[in-house]
Amino acid sequence: MISLDKIKEAHKKISPHINYTPLIYSDFLSKNRTVKLKLESLQKTGSFKLRGALNKLLSLSEDQKTKGVIAVSTGNHGKGVAYASSLLDIKSTIYMSSMVPEYRKLAIEALGANVEIVGQNSDEADLHARNISEKENISLIHPFDDEDVIIGQGTTGLEMISDFPEVDTVIIPTSGGGLIGGIALALKLQKPSIKVIGVSMERGPSMYESLKQGKPVDVEELETLADCLGGSIGLNNKYTFKIA
Repeated sequence: MISLDKIKEAHKKISPHINYTPLIYSDFLSKNRTVKLKLESLQKTGSFKLRGALNKLLSLSEDQKTKGVIAVSTGNHGKGVAYASSLLDIKSTIYMSSMVPEYRKLAIEALGANVEIVGQNSDEADLHARNISEKENISLIHPFDDEDVIIGQGTTGLEMISDFPEVDTVIIPTSGGGLIGGIALALKLQKPSIKVIGVSMERGPSMYESLKQGKPVDVEELETLADCLGGSIGLNNKYTFKIA
């Protein structure tokens, strides 16, 4: 069960290692109402993904840390896991599909992780990583469908409402649902009236289609400018679909 106290505790744990990113007023967007932007692009790895990855790694036992960790990523989650692993002196391997651009692979390697290219899409890379995790008993750091990861992403919401208590609506990019799930809980557990709007891409909106059908479903993964939002929420989704 994800509680507000757990999100607050996670924020205390990860705060020494992350940036408290600014919430800035947007002149361009503030035509009929006040619009502010949470600049997680200024996070240490360039995205919010560091929050969830770091919170998850900090929750591991010493034995799990010694064995190392693995993850599947299209880019930002891999960077988060790589950075957090290097910070905590944990060996990490990131599995990526052949659809992922080479520059993202190089960026993750630069942060200290080993990168392996497997499969033609994220689902195939995920299946490979799950098999490795089960065979070798190594912790798989899921990019979104994990309570500790969701809690870590929720720390973004704590900062948002702290800096802008008057907020009544938030718009959040949505793929697997870790970010929107964490932020929604962090905000609504303090201010239930807040409206949360998820925005997905048209070319393979997994969470959108799953909510329409009332259960997790697969969608075709197509090339798109919004490639960081690609991938399925997983047919065996445990957490983010229920939160949505």
